Amino acid sequence: MTARILDGNSIFRKMKVKILKEIQLKVSVNDRRPGLAVIYVGKNPASEIYIERKFLAFKSLGLVFKSYNLEENVHEYNILKLIEDLNEDKEIDGIVVQLPVPKQINYFKIIEKINPIKDVEGIHPYNVGKFVQKNRRNFSCTSKGIITLLKWYKINISGMNAVVIGTSNIVGIPIGMQLLLHGCTITMIDKYTRNIHKYVKSADLLIVAIGKPNFIRGEWIKNGAVVIDVGINKLKNKIVGDVCYMEAKEKASWITPVPGGVGPMTIISLIVNVIKAFEKK
Repeated sequence: MTARILDGNSIFRKMKVKILKEIQLKVSVNDRRPGLAVIYVGKNPASEIYIERKFLAFKSLGLVFKSYNLEENVHEYNILKLIEDLNEDKEIDGIVVQLPVPKQINYFKIIEKINPIKDVEGIHPYNVGKFVQKNRRNFSCTSKGIITLLKWYKINISGMNAVVIGTSNIVGIPIGMQLLLHGCTITMIDKYTRNIHKYVKSADLLIVAIGKPNFIRGEWIKNGAVVIDVGINKLKNKIVGDVCYMEAKEKASWITPVPGGVGPMTIISLIVNVIKAFEKK
């Protein structure tokens, strides 16, 4: 068996055409363009790749994109003040704080400072609470992108045994919540879980987001499983995922490539969320 490809790039291009028409209509009515501000502290190769792709996507659609690259040793107060200013900036509809942030920064305090309406990643406590209550507001762009990807290829996940590897607030936990709402039975584990391969072998749907290159081996994967690799790692000048792709594609029925799978879907979901925030204002 050789897996079929869940091509995020292809979907991105098709959705972009539709979104471009919507933006042109909205700009003619509102006399300004939707805008995003990204706050990035220090240096991280994976983050830099993602920010560059966000920038290119937003610029290709004629959207406002402001990037604030702060020094590693920046004081927390300066980030809070910047967010306060961006909350009031009428050109900015969405604010993203790129992870990870340095240890001296209280991430939760930073996120809570963002106006919930401008929280286009859906990680402000107010928006998370609304989502848990099944009140549809902005939610994690990656989890939204994954669900869009699966629906696009008409993969029915209801009733599947889903295993999510990674428990971050930005990816693992939100996608676990999404899968519950879509009728999956879910198991949440992380890189510290013992005998990970046993859980992987039970998965009809496997979603991996732990930031460890080629961590999941093909021999662990159940025949016919759907494999979603969220990882993006730089390894010897190559970009690779958390799943050993060449091995996994011989066992899975569907698989996302890295790059070109989840990444484009995350970005298109971010664009959609920014446009929604623009409409609310």
